[in-house]
Amino acid sequence: MTERPSVAFLTLGCKVNQYDADAMRAVLDYGGLRVCDAQDRADVYVINTCAVTAEAERKSRQAVTRILRINPDAEIYVCGCASQNNFSQFARDGVKFISGTKGKLALAEELVRKYGGSDDGFFDKIVTSDFDTAEKYEEFRGTLTMRTRHYVKIQDGCNNFCSYCIVPYLRGRSRSRSMSGILREIETAETASREVVLTGINLSAYGKDIGTSLADLLTALQSCDIRVRLGSLEVGVIDERFLEAAKGMKRFCPHFHLSLQSGDDAVLRNMNRRYTAEEYYDKVALIRQYFPEAAVTTDIIVGYPTESDEAFGNSLAFCKKVGFADMHVFPYSSRKGTVAGKLPVLPSAAVAERQRAMTALKHELSTEYRLKQLGKSVEVLFETKEDGLWCGHAPNYVKVYSMQGERNAIADVVPTALFGDGVRV
Repeated sequence: MTERPSVAFLTLGCKVNQYDADAMRAVLDYGGLRVCDAQDRADVYVINTCAVTAEAERKSRQAVTRILRINPDAEIYVCGCASQNNFSQFARDGVKFISGTKGKLALAEELVRKYGGSDDGFFDKIVTSDFDTAEKYEEFRGTLTMRTRHYVKIQDGCNNFCSYCIVPYLRGRSRSRSMSGILREIETAETASREVVLTGINLSAYGKDIGTSLADLLTALQSCDIRVRLGSLEVGVIDERFLEAAKGMKRFCPHFHLSLQSGDDAVLRNMNRRYTAEEYYDKVALIRQYFPEAAVTTDIIVGYPTESDEAFGNSLAFCKKVGFADMHVFPYSSRKGTVAGKLPVLPSAAVAERQRAMTALKHELSTEYRLKQLGKSVEVLFETKEDGLWCGHAPNYVKVYSMQGERNAIADVVPTALFGDGVRV
């Protein structure tokens, strides 16, 4: 191996994981190591794993095999939720080190030390512990991203303990980043990016542990001249104060990903979701009072152990009533260590049939929403090129394709037709 090897990151799962990888990547870059794209052949790989479903955990394991096919001599470091859940599944030839969800920036520092990077005390200069809790939250004063949109992690951990979810056991209790640290990073991001995405394991819980709130943060961001998008939200955060704060922002993206999981009240109780379908619907109606053309998207779990045929029918009907712009549809995944993990699972054929039915509704509702975008001028941030067409997202997160475009450039366009998973100019 060369004295200063190339290092690549392979990240699975949520935007928080993506942010963590960006922060680690920045530490390595600052320390003088060569950071390359995951698609390139590298000497060293860091796999940031996911365990939200059994499938995500399987893909995390497969990542090791895939890397060793690319470079049999690669040195692999594993971290994240799947290794926190079960480190032994990654103990194999080629894997040099296994850690969990904590200390990712410390791991990045070790890589700099090991592979000949800077040794001048740089780590203490660029990393602060911005949290005064038992589970400290390492904060890097900037990240290095391969994407156009800049993710900003403002919160970690979760106190909700939904009965199907293993994440709180792996990520720990909810803890919030200081508002000053967030504002500092966004100010830095404005020099290179056109949009920031505020993200967290439970974004809606931001500030509860430090005497502030997500609404307060949005109010503090009202002078920012950059598009601001929110990650996944919980019903409880939606109220008039929150929506007033969002409305007062210069370039707020009216896309609300509001987690539902089921449209049946009994299943919601079993899931420990702490709201009813009616309460959820009322919050969607409130969003549409403030943002009439907002995209409201959601997550739906089909085949939860207590979901009867009638309950699934209720969920299907409720999703149609809401009229989501899009839905992420997942089959239930039993996770050992959770409350629901003790329950017998439903027959796979029944779950698959429910997934087909809910996915068909997803496509129907998505088509209806995208048809409403045709003929209207929309501001698009172009990000990538796919099959000869530039592709980007409107503020409401509708995907827009165009013959004309430029990476990291914003343009006003008028979509005229449906195209693939989006619309086309």
